[in-house]
Amino acid sequence: MASLSIADTLKAISDDKSLALFNTVALASEDSSILLSRLDLTCKQYYSRMADLINAGLVRRMKGKYFVTSFGKVVYKAQELFWMAVQYSSKLKAIDSVESPEFPAAELNKTIDTLISNGEIKEILVNRQRNTAKNEIDYNKELLVPAKH
Repeated sequence: MASLSIADTLKAISDDKSLALFNTVALASEDSSILLSRLDLTCKQYYSRMADLINAGLVRRMKGKYFVTSFGKVVYKAQELFWMAVQYSSKLKAIDSVESPEFPAAELNKTIDTLISNGEIKEILVNRQRNTAKNEIDYNKELLVPAKH
């Protein structure tokens, strides 16, 4: 298999029908004729999209059935997180609107905790805040005491 790239992976699931096909394979192994009718795909569209998913390393074929690869499982999980972020987009914008160096970290954490119930997204936001604060402290130290080379 050729080396995988993020662009190729995203391209393979970039349209709604390809994404639906990938998700269907990820959730259950169904007969291809069921997939064709459910997703309203022609045979050519179905096999073309499956070839793209296989070439992207997301799906493999064994004994006439399609299965998600280990890489595909990771991409599926990442895609779930992405979907969840889309669901929270208005709340994430609200957090962005109050986030500033002057806004107390404890208050920002309280805001995040109030608005976001998903643990993974909450963890990403809190870790980003910690990393931003740490980077700012390190940067300010660097300005005060230049590193010795």
